[in-house]
Amino acid sequence: MLHLTRRRVLAVVGVAAALAIVGIAIAYFTTSGSGTATATVGTSTALTIHGSAPTTLYPGTSSAVTFTVDNPSSGHQQLGTIHLASVKACVGSGSTWNGSSCSAGGTEATTCESVETGTTDTNTANFWMPDVVENQNVPPGNGTTVTNAGTLTMNDLSSNQNACENANLTLNFTS
Repeated sequence: MLHLTRRRVLAVVGVAAALAIVGIAIAYFTTSGSGTATATVGTSTALTIHGSAPTTLYPGTSSAVTFTVDNPSSGHQQLGTIHLASVKACVGSGSTWNGSSCSAGGTEATTCESVETGTTDTNTANFWMPDVVENQNVPPGNGTTVTNAGTLTMNDLSSNQNACENANLTLNFTS
């Protein structure tokens, strides 16, 4: 029986010694440190603004212009104020402005393309649209509906506006 007790004592001492060695092995100092990392930030990408004016215009009338925006970027971008920069007018069935001329054999009606670009309508140009303040966050993707609509007016000038009859208008916007 004495032999079993000695074994137990040796086992307990062995375990204690092992724990002491392990305790020494996991001892540590606390400290602080510093380091660096790298990251990349993207750049803005031009938004594409699409407008739609469903009402046929006549001198002295207006039409609401609704907007959607395409954001080709991978991140959110801010749409500020939408401004009507210019109007292109094409006369001819199905003719529209293709960026350099009228399509489908149409004719450009340059005398119908005047735009009042100031902050107020002085009624000296064929068309006027007040700036549309959006300040909207646009997520990545196409066809995001814009909150505010614009109002496009065909002014009733004191001169002949026959050049605008049956014209298909392309509204050019900036932001």
